[in-house]
Amino acid sequence: MGEFNIKFPIYCDFMVTFYYGTMASGKSMQLLAKAHDFQEHSIPFLVIKSEIDDRDGENKIYSRALGSRECVTISDTDNIFNLIVTFNEINLVKIKWVLVDESQFLTPEQVEQLCALSDIYDMNIICYGLKTDFKTHLFPGSKRLLELADEIHEIKSICYCGKKTMVNARINANKEIVTEGSQIEIGGDDRYVALCRKCYFEKTHNKNYKFTVDDK
Repeated sequence: MGEFNIKFPIYCDFMVTFYYGTMASGKSMQLLAKAHDFQEHSIPFLVIKSEIDDRDGENKIYSRALGSRECVTISDTDNIFNLIVTFNEINLVKIKWVLVDESQFLTPEQVEQLCALSDIYDMNIICYGLKTDFKTHLFPGSKRLLELADEIHEIKSICYCGKKTMVNARINANKEIVTEGSQIEIGGDDRYVALCRKCYFEKTHNKNYKFTVDDK
């Protein structure tokens, strides 16, 4: 009986990873901690974010816990694949890690460009962002990441009732939940509050919830 010479593929850990969570769940803090670790170990990396998020100024990522760090700001018309390949050529480095903040603002095409960087140039791409908007609908960039990412992880935080947060509820000046408006409106604690699904639907009087609760 002849012997079989079967060669199994070697697992390669160059991948696209999506970390999602509600607002104030610590996404930027985790990104900054990862960037600090890379810097301490002299690992070539690049941090990018969308220009749509201008709360902390251009070319900067901020976390209340870890402070701020310089980054590369991109527009929705930028080709991230070309940008990073060119960055490597100009700076004579070989970026192996790309950290993306506020990845919900990426276009679906930019998500595909990040996947191409991972597959063709053996890069690890880590994206941090929101999964859904204030109406509980997926952002286009997050939807594409959920479809294409090799790994998906939830960064969990707690609603005031004790349940896991799921919804980035938009609020007005009177702290009332807003259910109409454009998908993107930049703001912090003055414009958004993270709630669990139950609290959100009760407070917005969803017809499937048969009772009404007082505002807490």
